[in-house]
Amino acid sequence: MSRRKRVLSGIQPSGEAHLGNYLGAIQNWVALLDEYDCFYCIVDLHAITQDYEPGEMPRRVFDLAVSLIASGLDPERCTIFVQSQVPEHAELTWLLTTVTPLGDLYRMTQFKEKAEGRESVNAGLLAYPVLQAADILLYRADLVPVGEDQRQHLELTREIARRWNARFGDYLPEPQALIGEGRRILGTDGVSKMSKSRDNTIPLLGTPEETWEAVRGAVTDPARVRREDPGNPHVCNVFALHEFFTDPAAREAIEIRCQTASIGCVDCKRILSDGISKRLAPIRERADALETHPERVHEILAAGAEKARRVARETLDEIYRRMGLHELPVPVGS
Repeated sequence: MSRRKRVLSGIQPSGEAHLGNYLGAIQNWVALLDEYDCFYCIVDLHAITQDYEPGEMPRRVFDLAVSLIASGLDPERCTIFVQSQVPEHAELTWLLTTVTPLGDLYRMTQFKEKAEGRESVNAGLLAYPVLQAADILLYRADLVPVGEDQRQHLELTREIARRWNARFGDYLPEPQALIGEGRRILGTDGVSKMSKSRDNTIPLLGTPEETWEAVRGAVTDPARVRREDPGNPHVCNVFALHEFFTDPAAREAIEIRCQTASIGCVDCKRILSDGISKRLAPIRERADALETHPERVHEILAAGAEKARRVARETLDEIYRRMGLHELPVPVGS
């Protein structure tokens, strides 16, 4: 019987997940569990290309793992692991750099954006897409869930696989993009992607009070200055978030009332905040249980890393063999 198609995706450990992570990626990952062989990786090696505090990294990884498991990534139905606990990721990255043209890396849009204005840029930031390719190719993944901001990196992964195959024989599959319902979720500033680095997030595991605190400060229609001014819900990110947490009839009513100034922005935010808290209550409860038993989280990550290493080692051994490495010549006359 042929194996199920394999999915690989990763997320950087910035600590507890936020609403953008959940709506843009995690809930879609959960939806893939029954159809695909899913590998989900906490990519801490990617995270160290930016400034960080070493002492904070273990907690960031743990908090993200709690968020992922509590959100429905069942370790009995998928493989969840930490990237640095599978050394084969770093090994394969070096091997793949030998078939990756430098010009391709300099053309990456994300590198240009992150390097802009810096006096010094570490080589890891430039090689970031090669590590990303290693993450995918190490598991010979068929499919990769991607957003618009990662399409260029996935195409580079496909090109790296083609170059390696042309040089060493057809072995690495060219992964395909898996396009789901994920989207770019704007933050509370209403203009940029929800991100902790921009301080514009709504916490996934926040209490109702913490959720309200984040939603209350969210930017709405900038043209609506006074309570009695009619608003335009179609340019308001708070209204856009109602799509995920408010039933269609209530959302339609909010749309009409906003345009006729019969509901204020504060009331609109309160409805959204209450909807978020109600929808995410089961996730918060599961997260609380995991926090109470941290050894369970450690066991899940250890088991995931062990399984990932078995798959990764098999792939890497074959890559080494095809590249003429690790094997010694047979002595003449033996």
